Amino acid sequence: MLNLGDGSSRNVVQSALDVAARSRGLVAHTTDARTVAEIETAFETARKLRVAGINVLSSPFLHAHRKRIIELAANAKLPAIYQWPETAEDGGLMAYGARLASLYRQLAGFAAKIVNGARPGDLPIEQPTKFEFVINMKTAKALGLTIPQSLLVRADEVIP
Repeated sequence: MLNLGDGSSRNVVQSALDVAARSRGLVAHTTDARTVAEIETAFETARKLRVAGINVLSSPFLHAHRKRIIELAANAKLPAIYQWPETAEDGGLMAYGARLASLYRQLAGFAAKIVNGARPGDLPIEQPTKFEFVINMKTAKALGLTIPQSLLVRADEVIP
């Protein structure tokens, strides 16, 4: 498994990913990509390491270049999971996370409180409350994958 991040995105989750991989007998490799060239190098690294899949961590940079990442994953015949449900709708295999639109609404609420006089330091830290699991069956078919029924029934959305 290759964890693709941009440095800032993987700090919090890296140890959890390593523990999860080890508990399943997998080896997790991590690479950072801060440029498009580094994204392409990450996929070359994945090929050399013969990884079985890619975990694309959440980051504004990686999301901005998601179409290229989806294309590289398809060309490499590598299954990839993403952090934003919208990425599966764009052609990624699967995604689990909060929808960007809901995060923007939450952000707008914070902005409104600040405009109305709240001090930013007094506002509580909030996490998203709804996460979605989306599977793209067209991508699964293109990769030659059979998605287990146990995953399909757990998905919030299955794209035919």
